[in-house]
Amino acid sequence: MKDTSSGRGTVTERISVDRPVFSVEFFPPKDAAGEAELWRAIRRLEPLDPAFVSVTYGAGGSSRDRTIRTTARIATDTTLVSMAHLTAVSHSVAELRQVIGAYAAAGIRNVLAVRGDPPGDPLGEWVSHPEGLTYADELVRLIRRSGSFCVGVAAFPYGHPRSPDADSDLQRLVAKIRAGADFAISQLFLEPEGFLRLRDRLLEAGCDVPLLPGIMPLTTLRTLRRGPELSGAPLPGHLVERLERFADDPVAFRAAGMEATAELCDKLLAEGVRGLHFYTLNRSMATVELVQRLGLAPR
Repeated sequence: MKDTSSGRGTVTERISVDRPVFSVEFFPPKDAAGEAELWRAIRRLEPLDPAFVSVTYGAGGSSRDRTIRTTARIATDTTLVSMAHLTAVSHSVAELRQVIGAYAAAGIRNVLAVRGDPPGDPLGEWVSHPEGLTYADELVRLIRRSGSFCVGVAAFPYGHPRSPDADSDLQRLVAKIRAGADFAISQLFLEPEGFLRLRDRLLEAGCDVPLLPGIMPLTTLRTLRRGPELSGAPLPGHLVERLERFADDPVAFRAAGMEATAELCDKLLAEGVRGLHFYTLNRSMATVELVQRLGLAPR
């Protein structure tokens, strides 16, 4: 039997089961109030047994210490499997090695390797550190050389916002997988076709690693608008028409948005997707509701 307690399990172990699973993503809290809210969310989700819990990493390492501390605490103080993020933005290779070493010392075995967004403007021009790395596949190789980690990478169902075309974006994803990535997690999207098309194209390219869809529960008008803007995914007109009529009624909007999110998840599961990765924004109630509604909670 594989030991998946106290952060010792790997993501690939946890998602390689005979039933659909889910995972969740948090960001490091900025202050004591945020930390309390985060831990309330974690404790609400813990009994539902997510496959893993990930913690993001601020642009330029702005939340590096909090990421390490939060991920390590999840690994040691809960029954959850934790995954840390690592970005190449504003870091030299020497600094990246230090962070990887800190993860290893904290007992963290799972790392999501992403090139990262430019500080201040996620859609701005990306500039490499003069002593750093340029692409995420280089970061995957560095992590691989630095220890025994399970490594994930980011995928873009509709292409990275700065990719010239879909073929170029697919080649970047293939390069990350061939560099040693064990799985990929997609940026959020609001309709299933782009994700399923990417899954098929990845298999045609000879890459059969797990690809998990990134899902953000549609609970507010801001999540409907801001998420696609940052991820590069289209904002479906039919969905806007369906939800914007509730723009002045937050309760009704949340109910309609959750219904639409559940329908998206149902379609993905029906297409054989084996895991759903929820972006929680450090609030777990919507994710708890969806997990229970979709039948992903332990029986």
